[in-house]
Amino acid sequence: MILIAIVLATLAAGLGSVWIAAALMRSGIGREDSRFGAQHLLSLAAGALLATAFVHLQPEAFESQINPKALFVTLLLGLVFFFLLDKAELWHHGHEHRHAPPQERGHSHGDTHDSHGHAHHNTAGGWSLLTGDSVHCFGDGILIASAFMADMRLGVVAGISVLAHEVPHHMGDLVVLAGNDNRSQRGVALLKLSLAGAVTALGGVVGYFLVSSLASFLPYFLAIASSSFIYVALADLIPQLQRQLTAKQTAQQVAWLAAGMIVVSAVSTWAHGAHGHAGHDHTEQH
Repeated sequence: MILIAIVLATLAAGLGSVWIAAALMRSGIGREDSRFGAQHLLSLAAGALLATAFVHLQPEAFESQINPKALFVTLLLGLVFFFLLDKAELWHHGHEHRHAPPQERGHSHGDTHDSHGHAHHNTAGGWSLLTGDSVHCFGDGILIASAFMADMRLGVVAGISVLAHEVPHHMGDLVVLAGNDNRSQRGVALLKLSLAGAVTALGGVVGYFLVSSLASFLPYFLAIASSSFIYVALADLIPQLQRQLTAKQTAQQVAWLAAGMIVVSAVSTWAHGAHGHAGHDHTEQH
């Protein structure tokens, strides 16, 4: 039952994030001039990641009998590890959005660095991007599996958080791979990203058997999952929100950040209720 849930959640997070990203781009959502822009998506994702890490994953890890200092050391080492993966372009998020929203990448803004970077990623860099995405998706699958092995509710929350932060990332990837106005390449780019996203399910299956065989190390897996979410939120997403904005725009950022936290809490409450009700029914049957 848990393995099936892991596969479904990882497919939803891996493939769902790609297809949602493509749908949002077609509808025009995510543009800076729309009511629901790229900044809103990034704020929502960052809020979801931080809430999942600090309110759900970390407390679950610290409920074990393991020395808290050991878990904090694991968290620290995890942050360093993901920093090194980021350096190797294997855990990189938001790199397409740092200078402009997804729909504006590739246009001339008087920024020669942007133009050069976009051309580079559209050639040989495209495969490097897909390789990095695949590695990241595989890691996400293991992290989601770790959360499910601890608690079904925690797994659902982790899956939702991964989905949330992958959507703005994949929006940028689609632009990098296909180009803003190249319709003939959009289908190919969507297929490539879908294949990379499907690797999340593979990571989930591997994570299930890995955590099963190392059950006593589950709190450490949860601490590593926390470090991943914290790193992506603080090192990739939030820096993109550090822009000169009006008071109204800043308030909107904060509101969407809070919305991400609220969504995670709501999903957790719903999953806890559903899990508890299912457990109650199961007890009554016996």
